[in-house]
Amino acid sequence: MTLIKSISGIRGTIGGQIDQGLTPPDIVKFTSAFAAFILKRSGKKRIKVIIGRDARISGEMVRNLVVGTLQGIGADVVDLGLSTTPTVEVAVPNENADAGIIITASHNPTQWNALKLLNEKGEFISAEDGAEVLRIGEEGALSFADVHDLGTYTQDNSYLEKHIQMVLDLPLVDKEAIQAANFKVACDSVNSTGGIFIPALLRALGVKEILEIYSEPTGHFPHNPEPLPENLTEIASIITKNGADVGIVVDPDVDRLAMVCEDGSMFGEEYTLVAVADYVLSKTPGNTVSNLSSTRALRDVTEKWGQTYTAASVGEVNVVDQMKSTKAVIGGEGNGGVIYPELHYGRDALVGVGLFLTHLAKSKMKCSELRDSYPTYVISKNKIELTPQIDVDEVLREMEAKHSDQQVNTIDGVKIDFPTEWVHLRKSNTEPIIRIYAESVGADQANALAQKTIGEIKEIIEK
Repeated sequence: MTLIKSISGIRGTIGGQIDQGLTPPDIVKFTSAFAAFILKRSGKKRIKVIIGRDARISGEMVRNLVVGTLQGIGADVVDLGLSTTPTVEVAVPNENADAGIIITASHNPTQWNALKLLNEKGEFISAEDGAEVLRIGEEGALSFADVHDLGTYTQDNSYLEKHIQMVLDLPLVDKEAIQAANFKVACDSVNSTGGIFIPALLRALGVKEILEIYSEPTGHFPHNPEPLPENLTEIASIITKNGADVGIVVDPDVDRLAMVCEDGSMFGEEYTLVAVADYVLSKTPGNTVSNLSSTRALRDVTEKWGQTYTAASVGEVNVVDQMKSTKAVIGGEGNGGVIYPELHYGRDALVGVGLFLTHLAKSKMKCSELRDSYPTYVISKNKIELTPQIDVDEVLREMEAKHSDQQVNTIDGVKIDFPTEWVHLRKSNTEPIIRIYAESVGADQANALAQKTIGEIKEIIEK
C-alpha cells in the first residue's frame, strides 16, 4: 500500500493500514486539516467548498467521507458529482467559494485515489500552503462544529452545461468552422467522466459523427488510464477502420488531452500544447510557458511568431506562477495539459479540444499533416537508481560544471541545452533516483544522449 502526502494534496492506494494507504482515517484527517487551514486563512466563521470526483470505483466512498468531514467542521459543501478537474476549478470562483477538493487520482490506476486541493481562485494551493495543511494534519489539533453549526450539503448538476458554454464563449473557439469541417471524431474516455463531458462538448461544437469507446463512467478502466501511445492501440484501430478524422483521448479527470491522427498515428501528448499554442499565437501575440521537461517544439513555435518562451519548474503550480509572471497567453505541460488563462489557470482538456478542433478545421489539413507541420523531436525518459549514501545534489553540481560551456538551467535540477537537443536531470524527492529526460531530433539520438549522460553520471559517482 502507498500513501503520498504532497504539498498539493494526498494520494494513495485504497485500503491497508492507517498512514500507509489512503484509508478512511487518512481521508478524514487531511480533509479536516484543509478545511481548518481555509477557515483560518479566510477569517470566516463559515466557508463554502466545491467538490467533484472522477468515476473511479472508490470515488463514492471517498466523497462520503469528505462531505461528512467538511460538514462536521462547519463548511457548506456544494457537490458537482461526477465531474472533471477543470470543471471544479472553474466552479470555485464562479460560485464565490472559498476552496475546492477534487477527488481523483488523475492518470493513476484503479486502486489509487486522491484529494486535489484548490484555493479560492480554483487553482492548486501553493507549496507553502500545502506544507501548512500537512502540518495541521499531522498535529491533529482540530476543532469541529457543534450540532447547530454543522455545514450544509447541496448538489449542483449544472456545471456540465456551464463549463461547455464557457468553452463555446471563448473568442478563439469557432463552432461554425468546426461544424463546417464535418469531422468524424473518435473518443476514448477510459470509462470515467470524460465519457460524460467530451461527447457533450463535441455535440455542442457541432460534431455530428462521434465514435465513442469506453464512455460509461463505471470506473472500470479498460486499459492503463494514462494517455500514452502504448495504451491507445484500440482507438487507433477504430479510427482507421471507420475513417475518422481525429481521435480524442483524455485521462480519468479530463485535464490531459492526447490526439490520434486519421491514419492511426499518435499526434503526441507533447504536441497537443504545441498545436494549440500555434493557433493561439496566430491570433493573440504573447508569451508561452511550459515546464523544463516539455518539448522544445513549443519554444520553436513561439519564436516563429516573434514571441518569448519561458521554462518553469516541473509541476502545474510552477507553470501557472511562471505564466502569471510573464503574462503568458498560453502554456501548460508536455503531458497533454493545456492551460489557457482566457478561461482559467488550470489544465483543461475541454478547452484543448475546442481550440485544437478549431485549429484543425481552419488549417484545412488532415490531422497527420498538421502534426508534420511542426518540428519533430523525441523524448527519451530514463532513471538511475542510486544508493542512499550518494550525494545526488553533488552529482548534479558536477554535471552542471562539466557542461558550463552550454546553456544550463538549474531552477529544477539541471537542464543542459545543446544546439539541437537537451537533457534534464532531476532528483526524486522520495527515493535515491536521478530522472533523466533527453530530447533530440529522433528516437536514436535521444536515447544516445540519455545513455551518454548516464555514463557521465556513473563516472562522477565512481570518482
